[in-house]
Amino acid sequence: MGKNLATKILEAHLVEGELIPGKEIAIKIDHTLLQDATGTMAMLEFMAMGAPRAKVELAAQYIDHNLLQTDSKNADDHVFLMTAAQKFGIHLSKPGNGVSHQVHLERFGAPGKVMLGADSHTPTAAGLAMLAIGAGGLDVAMAMAGHPFHLPCPRIWGVKLTGKLPDWVSGKDVILEMLRRHTVKGGVGKIIEYYGPGVETLSATDRGTIGNMGAELGATTSVFPSDHRTREFLEAQGRGECWQPLTADPDAAYDEYDEIDLSALEPLIACPSSPDNVVKVKDVEGVKVDQVIVGSSVNSSFRDLMVVCRILDGKRVAPHVSFNINPGSRQVLENVAAQSGFMSLLLAGAQVHQPGCLGCIGMGQAPGTNQVSLRTFPRNFPGRSGVKNDRVYLCSPETAAAAGIYGVITDPRKLGEFGPCPRVENPQKYLLDDSSIIPPLEDTSGVEIVTGPNIVPFPEFEELPGELTAEVIIKVEDNISTDTIMPAGNRVLPFRSNIPAISQFVFEQIDPDFHKRAKEKGNGVVVGGENYGQGSSREHAALAPRYLGIRAKIAKSFARIHKANLINFGILPLTFENPADYGLVKQGDKVTFKNLRDLIASGAKEIPVQVDGREIVTILEVSERERQDLLAGGTLNYVKKGNL
Repeated sequence: MGKNLATKILEAHLVEGELIPGKEIAIKIDHTLLQDATGTMAMLEFMAMGAPRAKVELAAQYIDHNLLQTDSKNADDHVFLMTAAQKFGIHLSKPGNGVSHQVHLERFGAPGKVMLGADSHTPTAAGLAMLAIGAGGLDVAMAMAGHPFHLPCPRIWGVKLTGKLPDWVSGKDVILEMLRRHTVKGGVGKIIEYYGPGVETLSATDRGTIGNMGAELGATTSVFPSDHRTREFLEAQGRGECWQPLTADPDAAYDEYDEIDLSALEPLIACPSSPDNVVKVKDVEGVKVDQVIVGSSVNSSFRDLMVVCRILDGKRVAPHVSFNINPGSRQVLENVAAQSGFMSLLLAGAQVHQPGCLGCIGMGQAPGTNQVSLRTFPRNFPGRSGVKNDRVYLCSPETAAAAGIYGVITDPRKLGEFGPCPRVENPQKYLLDDSSIIPPLEDTSGVEIVTGPNIVPFPEFEELPGELTAEVIIKVEDNISTDTIMPAGNRVLPFRSNIPAISQFVFEQIDPDFHKRAKEKGNGVVVGGENYGQGSSREHAALAPRYLGIRAKIAKSFARIHKANLINFGILPLTFENPADYGLVKQGDKVTFKNLRDLIASGAKEIPVQVDGREIVTILEVSERERQDLLAGGTLNYVKKGNL
């Protein structure tokens, strides 16, 4: 049997281990990606390692999340990131230049490269046949310092695409169909590789949309082949020299298979409050819509915005609807304006915002009480919009535009009454302007890193004790996201470089007193259900609980990135050997881990836990390298001792 594309790229970058699913491997990283919500802490971690300069082929720092400057904190941190990027040889994309995923696709991405990004939607680069993986900031800082990235070898899931998307259906509906079939846990431990005759009908930005929301399936990443559509996009970006053909062998084998007939897809929508609560748009028609937002992290490309422009041209949005456009990049905005799309939006009554994440990360654009918000965003986890008990739906740009015109959720195929479906192609040559990207300096000797008052030293953590007695501080259900553990938004994110301050918001949505109880108890445990820690890559969801004294999390299962982040900061990621034991543990229980250090040092997989006099067995599924990190109290402690 031949090789699939994911295996070929992994083999070309493999530095440790064997490509056996589930076994730990280490791969060489070509590109690193940071954004300002994660990059400030990652840069502090990089500085703590003492590396004089980023050692990857290309490192990029984007300022795209924390764009609201309600006080000095965000502005100060932006200056810190700018000066640190200059000091360490990193490309810096300034505020307003665009979302990291979109800008990297446009200006830096190249087929066959492996990228590690401190953002879970880094896999947008699948649109250029990159193997782009989301990770915690510390893992990215380690890669910048020249270390390989360690991860369990993923299974390769082949998804064959046939046919061609019908009118009023787009790339967003493809990934919503995947979520409808497989849920937010369906991709855990897997790379999704798309192949088949339907692939060539999708542009690079269509593919980027599908790769972006593969994160919502829990996938390690997604990948598409590099073909004439890839070359078409790179040449339009003036970067044709980056192109190379890459594809799976004709007889390639996969660990799992699925198939989607693109021509059979209908407009889909994810209902509140999970990306996998997917139904046909026609099944929820008539729901009054108060807010529509197109753009931000996904569906913010030229094609996505321009199709909305064409639909709205000569029309007005419904009087009660707030219709918002968040371009993915300054380049997208310039090219839409050049084709008169900007005027169509203004005359239709839309509000056009600066390129950036904005409402996708809860940075403004919150809906009103009990209002329905349709968004082309990748996530609708409870409260992520900034409003408790929010009613957020996820949909395609076509469905968003239809809701804007009719004022209710509407199958976009009904727009046919105004004329044929607009067929928007990406430009043959984009208007290019890299003036908002500051390239690395060759001589950095005169650069001084400017540190604002909100940046506090990285906390020091103790190594793992011989025995541990703690209390269950909170018990939560299945599919708890990092948004629930560590909220984002304009109140919280400005404290991203101040762990003592940001720790006060841990579990705030569901338990405002969590941080007080955790600090009072000294040592704490969190108990969770399935897929604990899904969603964002933000390491603060592990780092802040560790600062509060959380030493172990016991769950039915963990999301990949969050589990890695827990290990990085010395929190034991334990799973129930018997899932039924979840029902035996309650908040307030006293738990005891006897001979804990010896068990972990000896390689024990089973870790007994005394819970109020009863013993249950938990499982520690980690590599030998990760055991050393846990024993040291975290990866930075281990590195500082001269290891790696």
